[in-house]
Amino acid sequence: MAMTDLPDLFYQLIRFETELWNSVDARLRVEFDLPLTWFEALQVIARRPSCRVYDIAEELSITIGGTSKGVDRIEAAGYCVRRANPDDRRSSIIELTAAGRRVLAEATTVFESELRTRIGSAVPERSLQQFYSTVVKLRVANADADADEQRSSA
Repeated sequence: MAMTDLPDLFYQLIRFETELWNSVDARLRVEFDLPLTWFEALQVIARRPSCRVYDIAEELSITIGGTSKGVDRIEAAGYCVRRANPDDRRSSIIELTAAGRRVLAEATTVFESELRTRIGSAVPERSLQQFYSTVVKLRVANADADADEQRSSA
C-alpha cells in the first residue's frame, strides 16, 4: 500500500483553506462590508453568553491581542458593545448590538450559501461526513501533540 504524500496533503489542505477563506471573505465584504474575521467573532459572541475576548480567541485559535484589536474594530462599527464583567474586573463582557444581530443573521445566509456552493455541491454528503470526522480527529491529535511538547519542555 502506497503511503500518502503528507507534504502534498498539507499543501492541498492549506491552499484549499486559503482559497475558500478568500472567496467567502470577498462575498461577505461585497454584500455587507463585513470581513470574515469579524463574521467569525460575531458568531462566537452570539452563541457564548457572557462572552469575553479570551473566549473568542480560544474558540477561533487566535491570539488574545489580535482578538482584542478585532473586537475594538467590530465595536467601532457598531456591531458589539463591551460592558464590565461583574465576575472579573480585568475583562469585559461582549454583546451584540441590534445592528450586530441583524448583520450576523443576513451574513449567515450568504455564508451558508457560499459553503453549499463551494463544498456541499462538490462532493457527496457521505464524503463530507467522513472528511469532517477526519478533520476533527486531526485537530485533536494536533492539540495532543502540542500538549505533549509543552509537557516535555517544562
